[in-house]
Amino acid sequence: MLSTLAATAVLFSSLSLVNGQTFTDCNPTAKTCPADEGYGKGNTIFTDFTKGASTNWEIAAGTTLTYGTSGAEFNIKASTDAPTVSSDKYIMFGQVDVFLKASPGTGIVSSFILESDDLDEIDWEWLGSTDNSVESNFFGKGNTTTYDRAIYHNVATPIETWHNYSITWTAAYTKWYIDGTLMRTLNYGDALALNGKNYPQTPMRIKMGSWVGCASAAAAADAATKGTCEWAGGPATFGTTTWTMLVANVTINDFGCGGKYTYTDMTGSWQSIKSSGTCAGSSDSGSSVTSSAATTSTSGAVLAQTAAGNSTTMSTATASGSTTKTTGSSSSTTSAPSQVTTSDGNPTAKSKYGVIDVAVIALGLGLGYLVM
Repeated sequence: MLSTLAATAVLFSSLSLVNGQTFTDCNPTAKTCPADEGYGKGNTIFTDFTKGASTNWEIAAGTTLTYGTSGAEFNIKASTDAPTVSSDKYIMFGQVDVFLKASPGTGIVSSFILESDDLDEIDWEWLGSTDNSVESNFFGKGNTTTYDRAIYHNVATPIETWHNYSITWTAAYTKWYIDGTLMRTLNYGDALALNGKNYPQTPMRIKMGSWVGCASAAAAADAATKGTCEWAGGPATFGTTTWTMLVANVTINDFGCGGKYTYTDMTGSWQSIKSSGTCAGSSDSGSSVTSSAATTSTSGAVLAQTAAGNSTTMSTATASGSTTKTTGSSSSTTSAPSQVTTSDGNPTAKSKYGVIDVAVIALGLGLGYLVM
């Protein structure tokens, strides 16, 4: 894989940014691919980024995250920046929660998504030019024959205010929540999901980051990128300003049986996904849509804990200051609400995947004007 974000600029000039799904290292609906490592039913993986980096997240090549009392800081200073991280394992149905502040800045996009190897996808996205809404969206098997799936939801100052954004994903439905309030439900058999054909239903990783939706006035005038620039609110500005998305914590619950998730055929259906793990005596994770919890722990700022112990109640922390784990430099931010249950340690995050994965966030997630 490439070790820089240079390919991002190339892709901006060569691709139309209206495709919600662009890249996958190996598409199991086209060929046999390696199995996906799962977290497994019963483990709640909680990452408190106010405690520093975590070994349960992989940092994209070219990404340098800073960590402070506000959590992980996804900083954009130049048009080629696209700070991105990805969970190191997959879920086969589950629930994910993220406590964040979206990045400000016209032309800047913040993203939190679930994405599979065969290009199923479930999204939350925020535009830095709009401090009153968030977009929910989904894709199935990379199908972009229509662009009618995005919905914009009102939310109070998502750039200035901490909110908890959740996705509950099962074989029957996907639900998007903000601060515990249901905002949207997609059922497996809905017409918008093509009666199940376009419904996201294969093992997913969690990815989050920020990226530049419109790099310049030239991009806004270019026919190939004009639509995305209009969607992003116009060209971003760079110089003395740093555009920052803040993530305090993420909670991941896998409803599948864990072990290795394997595509047994090329249909991309949830029924075809088998697990090497065990759930109540069964190794079939396909129909698992509920979750229990067990108590185990991992190193770093990650905690596997009982569901009962995973409180989402927050209180404002008063400490200030932050540190950079990857470069050794420092910065300061506003304080993030603290999590009731935390863990210790600041291990160095892994850097396993590169610019192609960044392109999925920075370009593949560029839904563009047509997605609206």
